[in-house]
Amino acid sequence: MQSNAEVLDENTCWDLLAEAPIGRVVFAEGDDIEVFPVNFSLGGRSVLFRSAPGSKLELVAERPRVAFEVDSYTDDVAWSVILWGTAERLAFDDEIEHSGILGLVSWNPDEKFNYVRITPDRVSGRRFRRADV
Repeated sequence: MQSNAEVLDENTCWDLLAEAPIGRVVFAEGDDIEVFPVNFSLGGRSVLFRSAPGSKLELVAERPRVAFEVDSYTDDVAWSVILWGTAERLAFDDEIEHSGILGLVSWNPDEKFNYVRITPDRVSGRRFRRADV
């Protein structure tokens, strides 16, 4: 079976990431997988998100190796971008301020004063024409 998916170069992947408001951060260890939707921003070639105390922050400390996925579609085209990398909690005020994360407003009304950066070591993306149109 031939695939009609276009493999996206890294710059196109980052351009698409910049347009998306919501992504999914994925933590895995053995057979256990946790997926959390987050709104996010980009800081250079990294993904930034805010978090309240709880499971996400615990997982960042325990399992910093993560995947992050974003996808979207139009009437004609669908795409997906996945990156793999290391998540770390930003701990210093100057690091937090310099990252640009303070401008990200969380969609969830809970107070989120913890900041996480995902630094990727691999980025992959695909785009294809939708078969249902």
